[in-house]
Amino acid sequence: MNKFAQFFKTMFKKKPEVKVSEKTIIRQQVRRRKYQIDPEKSKDESQKTFHKIEQMLDFQQAKSVLVYWSMTDELPTHDFILKWSATKTILLPVIKNDKMYIMPFSSKEKLVVGEFGIWEPDSQTEYINSIDIAIIPGVAFDRDKNRMGRGKGYYDMYLENKHIKKWGVGFDFQYYDKIPYESYDIKMDKIFTASFTIE
Repeated sequence: MNKFAQFFKTMFKKKPEVKVSEKTIIRQQVRRRKYQIDPEKSKDESQKTFHKIEQMLDFQQAKSVLVYWSMTDELPTHDFILKWSATKTILLPVIKNDKMYIMPFSSKEKLVVGEFGIWEPDSQTEYINSIDIAIIPGVAFDRDKNRMGRGKGYYDMYLENKHIKKWGVGFDFQYYDKIPYESYDIKMDKIFTASFTIE
């Protein structure tokens, strides 16, 4: 076989199929749905979701709440944070050197863009006191209170062995009957979306 025949044989050789994991498929599905959601529907789902949270006695009694400053593809939290920061200690995650730290939120004006383009508190003081509730985003959640994140494991590592109430939040389309999970994935205590509440 001459070199040209060998070249074309190599070029057109059937490549082995790459098996796509179930987690990858779910992440792709959710990503597509996020890009399709209307801003008004996004706001409406956020209001309904956080209204349910505000009715929970645990939230009403909580003094410190870890939440997230939402990106455009996440259930909006900005109004919720600004509303409750006057009466509760609101905390936000900060990623530095591939590790998640918790910093207090003081005002919108004192947020800076962090490593992943996420707005974070411009603070060098890590919050080390107790946290009553953590309101946690995810890619997907299921009826057994499993959470699928973006794959970095920041929340799982931070929450391990900590006695914090863990409440997952997301859009309705981020709720699945069943999602794949690993032994090290931290389960939520409650799941909230606009239409679903899993306790």
